[in-house]
Amino acid sequence: MTRRTALITGGAIRVGKAIALALAEQGYDIAIHYNRSSHEAVQTAEEVKKFGVNAKLYQANLSEPEQCRELIERVFKENDLSVLVNSAAVFPETDSVMEGLAEWDSVMNLNLRAPLELSKAFVDNTPLSGHIINILDARINRPSGDHLVYRLSKSGLWHLTEALAQDLAPNIQVNGLALGAIMPPPGASQDHFERMAEKIPLARTGSPKAVGEAVAFLVGQEFVTGVVLPIDGGEFL
Repeated sequence: MTRRTALITGGAIRVGKAIALALAEQGYDIAIHYNRSSHEAVQTAEEVKKFGVNAKLYQANLSEPEQCRELIERVFKENDLSVLVNSAAVFPETDSVMEGLAEWDSVMNLNLRAPLELSKAFVDNTPLSGHIINILDARINRPSGDHLVYRLSKSGLWHLTEALAQDLAPNIQVNGLALGAIMPPPGASQDHFERMAEKIPLARTGSPKAVGEAVAFLVGQEFVTGVVLPIDGGEFL
């Protein structure tokens, strides 16, 4: 019997890696997408295989729409793909719309358009059923402050998640996770990150493992779609 396969974009590092490991633990073969993190992708694949499942690596620049479609077609050609996790994203430091205008296209192409292109290709190749999980950010409910263009892209992905859940029903279930303080952003200090726990009702920061477990939970549900589940310790209540 062929095992189900999950494709995780950005699956070589950080949260994407945790999702890959969590789904491998659930018995999924894992398709690990990466763009430049080839060394990390190989390492993640080795960790995935420790769960007794297969791991395959797929390189693609998801800022290019045609590479999104080609990626899905390559994975389907070699696997029984039933889960797509849109985790790849960029996180530029832009504090205003005007400041972020120069990076607008690159951010929106990867963070918002790529999940749509991948979802469209996934549906075109999925005969019966499947799951799409989009990785969001809990801070999008507060669209002012730092990383504004990033937040706008994730806000769009939130609405896209809800729209796709309606458009792709009943065969495809589409859900999302809105992440809070899970990992320090690239370049941020661990001390600064840990101080964020003071603002969180659960009085601690989260972990990538919690995200992986939440993805595993959602893909195990048969009657859940259009949900964006906060993984934020209650920070944004």
